[in-house]
Amino acid sequence: MIQMWSSRGKLHPGVPAIDSRLHYINHFDTFADIVALYHSNVAGVSEGSDDVAGCIIAVWNDRYVDDVDQITAENGFYPSMLTLAESTWRGGRENYFYEQGLKIGAEGSDDFKSFKDFEDRMLHFKKEVFKDEPFAYVRQTNVKWHITDPFPNNGNLLKIFPPEQELQKVYKHNGKTYKSYEAIGAGIYLRHVWGTLIPAFYEDPQTNHTAYAYTWVYSPVQQDAGIYVRFQNYGRSEKDLPPPQGKWDYKESRIWLNDTEIMPPVWENTHSELSNEVSLRNENWEGRPPISITLNKGWNKVLLKMPVGKFKSDEIRLVKWMFNAVIVTPEGRDALEDIVYSPDRSL
Repeated sequence: MIQMWSSRGKLHPGVPAIDSRLHYINHFDTFADIVALYHSNVAGVSEGSDDVAGCIIAVWNDRYVDDVDQITAENGFYPSMLTLAESTWRGGRENYFYEQGLKIGAEGSDDFKSFKDFEDRMLHFKKEVFKDEPFAYVRQTNVKWHITDPFPNNGNLLKIFPPEQELQKVYKHNGKTYKSYEAIGAGIYLRHVWGTLIPAFYEDPQTNHTAYAYTWVYSPVQQDAGIYVRFQNYGRSEKDLPPPQGKWDYKESRIWLNDTEIMPPVWENTHSELSNEVSLRNENWEGRPPISITLNKGWNKVLLKMPVGKFKSDEIRLVKWMFNAVIVTPEGRDALEDIVYSPDRSL
């Protein structure tokens, strides 16, 4: 047998293959990459054969870890295993990982209905089977956004653009028109960790741009909640530096709830030299409690700012232009279920 990482994703007739080509969950986002894994076939085929024996997910712990729970939690091990089992045993997928991409699909589409059905069943197993295990995934098929065309920032990551003054579907800036587009999910890649190999939200992402995502969240009552936020998924096999204190990342990403900025936690790691020997602490949201928030009764405004400079930096080898944002119960185990995400403020 061969593993497809060693054949650069190619099959060799007469030699059974195990598909591990793009299944490195140490680089996966808990939400977005699960969607791609769910929709992906195996090795480019929709059913097994003498040449395609199956597939695996791989966890490469090239960075020191404190305990096994850290591996299973931060890599989304159990959600990934359930997703792999679903797509592998049932088969029938038309497209491969990098052909299908990361989008859940428009609400009401066949792709959306299929993934939502799977999500319902996965969350059932989270509750009934994995209740005592680290299982970071929460419902995301109800999380809706508008994401703008990217504004050129010319390398100034602090530059302010029209969405920070007023939320609109269409913006005029420096004589150009910038539109907003719908997206669904708690994890959105603007540019994937593997670059343009994996289709992400922007078809042709460019350096030195700033994007915005926004939505409105309706709450039937004033209530305490939590929110998971991330703008840089820290790969579990990377020696990246932790974020600067007081900032979410090295890209100057920001998030506001009802025009009040949500600040990052105090980062537990503070080292300034790249190292594989320092365990990740709370850099990823899977390794920390949610940020405490209060939702007002009625509509609540959520705005995210996502600048990017270069796609590689001295601090981060793989700059991930992305975001995670989802409102959860105060302790963070489950999504908050009695709210409505609607960029258009419609119930």
